[in-house]
Amino acid sequence: MSNERRTYRREGEERRREALVSAAIDIIAQSGPEAATVRAIAERAGVTPGLIRHYFSNKDELTRTAYVAMMGQMAAANKAAIDAIPGDAVTRVAVCVVNWLRPSVMEPGALIAWAGFVPAIRSDLAMRRAHSSTYLAFRDQWEGLIAALPGHKDAAQITALATACNALIDGLWFEGSLQREALDPDMLAAIGLDGIGAILGVDLRAALPKEM
Repeated sequence: MSNERRTYRREGEERRREALVSAAIDIIAQSGPEAATVRAIAERAGVTPGLIRHYFSNKDELTRTAYVAMMGQMAAANKAAIDAIPGDAVTRVAVCVVNWLRPSVMEPGALIAWAGFVPAIRSDLAMRRAHSSTYLAFRDQWEGLIAALPGHKDAAQITALATACNALIDGLWFEGSLQREALDPDMLAAIGLDGIGAILGVDLRAALPKEM
């Protein structure tokens, strides 16, 4: 019974910690970083402000954790979308491109949340390190996709291609999220497919599954 109680307590504490992180992301996405006070985060999560100090040494640590969690969720969702559709290496790249540029991903709230974290990335060394780790996670996804494509590529070339693909998708995601009403998602997806296809020397439009 004592082991069961300890397990239950750990699970309960982890859920409360996740609730605080989720609350911080939601508030920043909806109202910007200034609105994400300790009191507001605690209220959104349904806990007392003092409980935040039990899980995080300060608000900066909570902010870093929230940023890493948000970016990790985006990376995991993209990987799941790729893995859900069987196909060859070129098809997987095409699915990756279109998934990043879907309205559900290319979304103003996500952009606002990301932008809300940028000042901390510039001013906080620990936050910069967190940003670097999340960036590398995205680039690693691209490197894995590119390495599986036909044709021999050395490690340096794969990294360069992954950096270029990531930058192009970032730009389209940013503009598509910022100008949701003005830019057609299908047009942005077509630009992404053609642009990434040109970078990698493959026909991504032809490889895209019909259901997408």
